[in-house]
Amino acid sequence: MTNDKEELIAYLRSPTAIRERCGQLFALVIEGQSRYFTCDLTQLTKVADYVVEVMRGEYPDLEIPFHSRWRHFEVGGVSRLTQLDSQLAGLTPLEKAAAKFDLAIVSVLLDAGAGNDWRYDEQETGLNLVRSEGLAVASFQMFCQGAFSSHNLPQVDAQRLQVFTEAELKAGFQVNTNNPLVGIPGRLKLLQKLGQVLVDSPNLFGNENPRPGNLVNYLLGKSQNGQLAATTVFNAVLEGLSEIWPSRLEIAGVNLGDVWQHPAVADDGLVPFHKLSQWLTYSLLEPLQELGLVITGLDALTGLPEYRNGGLCIDLGLINPKHPDVLRRRSPPQASPHSVGSEVIVEWRALTVILLDQIAATVRQKLGMSPEELPLVKILQGGTWTAGRKIAAELRIAGTSPIQIDSDGTVF
Repeated sequence: MTNDKEELIAYLRSPTAIRERCGQLFALVIEGQSRYFTCDLTQLTKVADYVVEVMRGEYPDLEIPFHSRWRHFEVGGVSRLTQLDSQLAGLTPLEKAAAKFDLAIVSVLLDAGAGNDWRYDEQETGLNLVRSEGLAVASFQMFCQGAFSSHNLPQVDAQRLQVFTEAELKAGFQVNTNNPLVGIPGRLKLLQKLGQVLVDSPNLFGNENPRPGNLVNYLLGKSQNGQLAATTVFNAVLEGLSEIWPSRLEIAGVNLGDVWQHPAVADDGLVPFHKLSQWLTYSLLEPLQELGLVITGLDALTGLPEYRNGGLCIDLGLINPKHPDVLRRRSPPQASPHSVGSEVIVEWRALTVILLDQIAATVRQKLGMSPEELPLVKILQGGTWTAGRKIAAELRIAGTSPIQIDSDGTVF
């Protein structure tokens, strides 16, 4: 591989590239050159006010945790993490962190949109859960039962993942003809490919008994004076897991992952997002903090360009579709959902990245807080994701996305 290609791959894997390329599409919309959207920045204050209202309702003291998979494990006020800690009792702090990495990585990879018709009945609590929380609890229970371990332990190992079956995945998620889950084949392939990349990257995941949790050891080696940059975790996630994503765009045989094309973007036309990889990065920070590491540079990472954050911007008039076909609310055969790689979805996601930064700055200004006191990862939690779900539930049956997307289970 030439140096130029290596440099381009490294650039496309950086938060800098995400913001720069998304910024080009944001400028296109602001200049009135988009075929799909306009952007009304006069609504920014209204959106920030709504987000602050939601934040104060959820976290009156504004002591907001990170937006991560760990929040979903707490759904219904059930102390599932206490259950996990009791299962991990007797392990060293490092072994506990490795187990929590195992759980977070598998659970996030299984987290893409569930669709509107899927439910998970948690036998232990009697709760009926949907969407991300349902997926989280299903994967949590599978993990605690040893479903991802060759030795039936609350762990994940490469050997087990490589032979995981569709029947096992359906059973774990309670999928049947009356309870369909979007993207089962895509989710299964992610698990199986994860098993393979664990074996292929011993520098990250260990030589003997490769497992996701061994990434803890790699990251500890990257820390300095008890500090670790968030981008270092992000880089490790992208380096270690890039090969699990379905083959989309490649450069010199390297899978770029959540990177798409748009003709209005300069140079190569590529727009990176790395939504699930950043969501995973955010979800790995807390086990590292439990080891005593201080995470630096949190706001280098971007907001997550998915349908809750993007939906908030549309539902409150910050982003406005230029014509009805953008929304495609009608059912087939009259109108089909947009593909993830379509120009309209790429633009929507790009606008979301840039507008989340602007919403965050406005929220901090209203609350008199600094980026250190209220980093973007807390605003997402408090915050824009929660507000996006809330306004969607008020406007549409089942709180569906304002724009219909054909997801393969590996992007959102």
